[in-house]
Amino acid sequence: MTRALLAALLLAATPRVGDRAPDFTLPDTDGVPVTLSTLLRDGPVILAFFPKAFTPGCTRQNSALRDRYPEIVKKGARVVGISVDDVDTQRRFKAERRLPYPLLSDRGGKVAERYAGTMAVFGLARRANFVVGQDGIIVAIFEGDAAIDPGDAIRACPVRPPGAR
Repeated sequence: MTRALLAALLLAATPRVGDRAPDFTLPDTDGVPVTLSTLLRDGPVILAFFPKAFTPGCTRQNSALRDRYPEIVKKGARVVGISVDDVDTQRRFKAERRLPYPLLSDRGGKVAERYAGTMAVFGLARRANFVVGQDGIIVAIFEGDAAIDPGDAIRACPVRPPGAR
């Protein structure tokens, strides 16, 4: 199989707006398994993939999500940060940045591969925000530099009606 064909197959496999978000289970900063389908029971979710904790771009992305977290909550939504960092690194990053939302460890990048992909050679998650409606359907995707400022993801996040489950 040629590299071009393999790349085309991988690109075709990444979810797009309107697709059902692939379900997954990853450990949080306490090692507790977190499953996307369980999170969605409480409302829409922003999946914030970032390459590496403690790096400038990832610090900006997560700090911006932290600073605008009240807007996300007001919409009845949640956010989870995901990178290939191990649980301990995620725990330290969350504490240092005072992040009010869970960080999940995707050691090995299997979940990142199913979404925005990973960077060749380094195996780091590509930066992206996936907005997933409570029904599990992807309503918006913001990649690269567009994922550092969460404004577009917040605006795209569907409002969960009060009392809805």
